[in-house]
This record gives sequence, C-alpha cells and structure tokens, in this order.
Amino acid sequence: MPTWLDDAVLWHLYPLGFVGAETSVGEVPGDGADRPVQHRLDRLEAWLDYAADLGCSGLLLGPVFASGTHGYDTEDHFRIDPRLGDEADFDRLVAAARARGLRLVLDGVFNHVGRSFPVFAEAKRSGPHSPAGRWFRRTGGGPDDYATFEGHHQLVALDHTEPAVADHVTRVLTYWLDRGISGWRLDAAYAVPPAFWRTVLAPVRAAHPEAWFLAEVIHGDYAEFATESTVDSVTQYELWKAIWSSLNDRNLFELEWALRRHGEFAAAELPQTFVGNHDVTRLATRLDDQRHLGHALAVLMCVAGVPSIYAGDEQAFQGTKEEREGGDDAIRPEFPLTPAGLAPSGRPMYHLHRRLLAFRRRNPWLTHAHTTTEHVVNRGLALRSRPASGAAEGAAGTETLLLLNLDDEAYDFPVDATGFHLAETDRGGGSDRASAAAAATGRGEDTPITTVPAHGWSILLGD
Repeated sequence: MPTWLDDAVLWHLYPLGFVGAETSVGEVPGDGADRPVQHRLDRLEAWLDYAADLGCSGLLLGPVFASGTHGYDTEDHFRIDPRLGDEADFDRLVAAARARGLRLVLDGVFNHVGRSFPVFAEAKRSGPHSPAGRWFRRTGGGPDDYATFEGHHQLVALDHTEPAVADHVTRVLTYWLDRGISGWRLDAAYAVPPAFWRTVLAPVRAAHPEAWFLAEVIHGDYAEFATESTVDSVTQYELWKAIWSSLNDRNLFELEWALRRHGEFAAAELPQTFVGNHDVTRLATRLDDQRHLGHALAVLMCVAGVPSIYAGDEQAFQGTKEEREGGDDAIRPEFPLTPAGLAPSGRPMYHLHRRLLAFRRRNPWLTHAHTTTEHVVNRGLALRSRPASGAAEGAAGTETLLLLNLDDEAYDFPVDATGFHLAETDRGGGSDRASAAAAATGRGEDTPITTVPAHGWSILLGD
C-alpha cells in the first residue's frame, strides 16, 4: 500500500463544472482542431491554498482528458480537454500542487470511450474484424451493433479481452504517472473483468510502486473485487448510504451493521470513504435534519479508509442528482474564481471540516483503524476505534470513542471512558458548533464526558 495514504484526506472536485467549462464541445467556437484552447486549469490553482488550509493532502480530480461532453466519453487519453487547457497548464497545476504538499489523483475511464475516439472511428471504417474493430465489444452482426455502457449510445464499451486494449490502458496510466500524478480512480471498474486490472496494473506498479489505484465499485463484495483485481482501494458506497440513511431514519442499527461490513472490507483493502461525490445528491440536501451534518463527517473521520470531501460539501452546498440528461449539473456547479467569492453562510461548516480534518491528520493511525461497537440504540451509537493489528509503532494504546446522539434529549452513554479526554464535540443545532474546549468549559464539573447533548456528538481520545 502506498505509504502516502497513511494520513491522506482528499478534496474531490469535478474540473469541467468547477471552472465553468462548456457542457459539450459543440458549444465551443471553431470546428474540431480549430477550436481554441481555454486555459482554465489556472482556476484550480487559485484554490490549492484553500484545499491545503482545509486539511487535505491531495486532490481527487474528475475527468481532465479530451472528450465530447461530460468527460466520461473520452476522445484522447493523452490530451488535456481543450475546455480546460493543455499539457503545459496541467504541468503547472502538478507543480503548484506539489509546492503545497498536495498530490493529484486522476479519473481514468477505461471501460468505455466516446464515439469520437479515433480507434472507434477506424473500427467503423474497417469493420469489426479489423485490428481496430477488435477493441470493441459487439452485441450483434449489424454495422452499429456495438456494446455500450449501461445503454448510453455515446459510450462505446471496450473489449477487455483484446491485448491492444490492455496495452493502451497501461500506457495511459504510466504516461500520466510519469508526468507527476500520484494515482488513479478507475471509473466504472465494476464493469471491467477484475483479471484485466490485474494484467494492466502489474507493469504500472513495477514502474511506480507508490501509485494508488482506486476502483469505482458500487455493489457487491468490495474485498473480493480488490483481491481479484489487485487494486488498493474500492469506493465505499455501502457506508455512504448507511450514514445518511441511518441519520434520516434515526436508526443507527443500520450504520452499526454497515460498519461491521466496513471492517471486513478494510481487512482486505483500504476503502475510499466519502459522504458526497460527483455522482450523488449533496449531503446537505439529502439529510432531513441539518443538525446531523456533523455526525456524518465525524463518522467519516473516525473510521478506516481514505476519506474524501466533495468540493462544496465543506460549505454545505445544496444540490440534487436527477436521472435525466443534465441531471448532474446541480451537483457539479461552477465555483467562484477564488475562495473569496464563497457565501458567508458556509463558514460554520467549513470551520467544522477544518477541525475534524485536522483531528484526522493528527491521528493518522485512524486510516487503518479497527472499529467496534460499544453501545447502540436507535438514536445513539458509541464506536471505539483502535489501531489495526500491525499498525505503525507508536500508535499502540491510541484509541477513540465516537458518541453519536440523534435524540431530542441528552443521552448518557453507558461506556467506560476511563483514560479518555474530550477531543472534539458538536452540541447540535446547526451553526452553533463549539470547539471542544468551549464545550468542555460549559459542561459543568459533574457532567461526564460520556453525556452528549441532544443532536450532538463527541469524539473522546485516549490519553
């Protein structure tokens, strides 16, 4: 496992939306190669200090390669999308990020390509039995009987049994790692045979042993997929769903069950954890009770995995994902030119994120923590996290207790907190987020640290 993941927290953003790029190349003046390059990647540079100050150690970027529309219909894996800039702009972004201690992870789409992908154009000209034609899966004998990704006509599925496809993906992965990135998110990895990833990743790892490979997998056995494919991490959608669903239903048994599964996955791979991303409704929109935003973030920061913050969630952005053309626009908005353009209403959530990300970075052993349940009722959950077996020396004896209260009354958790102190807490109630020190001052001498106010949470840290 790459060592830089030991204290990693990533800021996840969708570049095309972030910089206000046109939603399709058809909206760009010019024709084909005559379309001008729009040098917009420098807008990301203006946010690097913001990401570092938030407490992140890297950026997880959505698609940046030449495409026709949303970035997932790739036309050229070796060229930056002209709506974003060119290779020189990208190199500057890598250097600027590195100067701030930030790594870059790119989004690679290797299950399918856009219909403007040059090899597909050649396959259409030369026929399905030509060298180019063998790159793509077929569904019949007709001239356009090519398999697509989940029924999307513009997304043509690659044939992962074709050696030329594997060679191409290996070259793409290596090329951008050579240019300074630190890892890859493998889009729609679940639709690709795991054996393909095993074949492709072996030579890439030989050249870049510190590279991270994250597979997008939504359903199924994440641990089994990681073992068969040899990826390092898998997107933890089960935990994402359980967090917001259990908070909305005030049924923390659901979260407790998901965390037991999470522990099993974390024993085999390093899950990528999140409470929001570019494909789902914003957390601030999804949660019925805004007082529980902090609960979701506290869970994210206290369990094993590589956590990511979807850009804007740290400002309590709203946005609903809709299953229609353009249905992602609300969750992939354009950002201001600089952080100074953000609305003041997001500051309380931003400051909460800074506190909890700092807590996570101060306790890097949590990346590989083993979490168990100390107590659970419908509206109350106590989680104990300890260093996993084989953790780095110096982590021994360190542990946390996370106490979540969703009830309308204070709750005294029946757990043993001997040897713990209050590290972080939130009294609930939206923007009234007090620091641990301020909260402790107002508790009263006789109030045990295991008592959590209504709709509040606390993180206790072992001495």
